[in-house]
Amino acid sequence: MNSQPTILITGGSGYLATRLIADVLASGADVRTTVRSLERSQEVREAVRRAGVDDTGLSFVAASLTDDAGWDEALAGITDVYHVASPMVQATNPDEVVVPARDGALRVLRAARDNGARRVVLTSSFAAVGYSPKPVRDYDESDWTDPATPGLPAYPLSKAVAERAAWDFVEREGGDLELVALNPTWIAGPTLTASARSSLQVFTGMLDGTMAALPRQRFGIADVRDVSSAHIAAMSTPGAAGKRYLLLADGPTLTFLDVANVLRDRLGELAARVTTEQLPGEEPAPLVIHNERAKDELGFRPRPVAETIVETAESLRDLGLLARDA
Repeated sequence: MNSQPTILITGGSGYLATRLIADVLASGADVRTTVRSLERSQEVREAVRRAGVDDTGLSFVAASLTDDAGWDEALAGITDVYHVASPMVQATNPDEVVVPARDGALRVLRAARDNGARRVVLTSSFAAVGYSPKPVRDYDESDWTDPATPGLPAYPLSKAVAERAAWDFVEREGGDLELVALNPTWIAGPTLTASARSSLQVFTGMLDGTMAALPRQRFGIADVRDVSSAHIAAMSTPGAAGKRYLLLADGPTLTFLDVANVLRDRLGELAARVTTEQLPGEEPAPLVIHNERAKDELGFRPRPVAETIVETAESLRDLGLLARDA
C-alpha cells in the first residue's frame, strides 16, 4: 500500500498535465486529477500508459475553472498541488480566456488554503513575462507582461492576469500556503495525448504542409519532459516558495525558420512538406530569455532544443496525428 500522500494535478487531460501525472505516478505517489467531465478519465489513463506507467494510483474529480463545484472534494486531504489547467481557446472576446484563467487559479488557491495544503506550483508562462516591449528584449523573472500593453492577445493577457491574481491572493489571503510559479516558453516534445494539443498544432501544420509560410517570430522552446521535471523540483525545493522560474532550452532563441531547418535536416521524408518560405516582414529582434535561476535552484537541465524538435515530430508521426495523403 502506498504510504506517500496523494498529489493533486489540475487539468488532467492536457498535454503537460498527462506527462506530469505519469512522472508523479512513476515516483511512487498517488495522483488525483481534475477533469471537466469524468468521461475523459479513460483518455487520461491511456495517456499515462503510453508513458509505460502503471495508472493504478490515479483517481479523478470533476471540476471546472468556471465553477466552485468539485474543488473542495479535489483538495480534501491534499498537501501538494500542481495547478496546470488553463484555457487554451481562440476567442474574439478576451474575457472568454482571461476570466476562467484568473478565477480558476483563485478557486484552486482558495480551496488549497481552506483544506490545509502546503504548496501550489502554478503553471504560468513566458507569456506572463515577456509580451510587453522593451528597448532590449532581455527577460528574466523580474519582468512582467503589462496587461495594458496595446494589442496584447488574449492568451498572454490571461496568463499575466492569472499569475498576478495568484500572487496577490497568496500575499493577502493565503495564510501559510506557499506558491511557486513556473514560466515555460513554447512547450514542445513527445506527447502522450491522442490528439495534437495546443503548441503541437504548429508542428502538425508545418509537417503536413498546411502552414504555407512561416511567421517571423523569435521564441524559446521548452521540452515538456523537462518542464514536468521542473514542476516536481519546484514542489520539493524548500527555497522555491515565493519565486518564479523561467524554463527553456539552453542556447539562442529560435525562429520558425530555425525549427523548419531542423526538421528538414534531420527527418528526411517526414519533413518533406515543411516550408522554408517566410511571411513578408522584418527579421524579429534579438531575444534573450534567462533560465539561470531554474538551473541554479531547481537543478533544471534542459535537453538540446534540436532533440526536442525532432522527437516532437516523431511522436506525432508515431501516434498517427499527421494528416498524410493516402
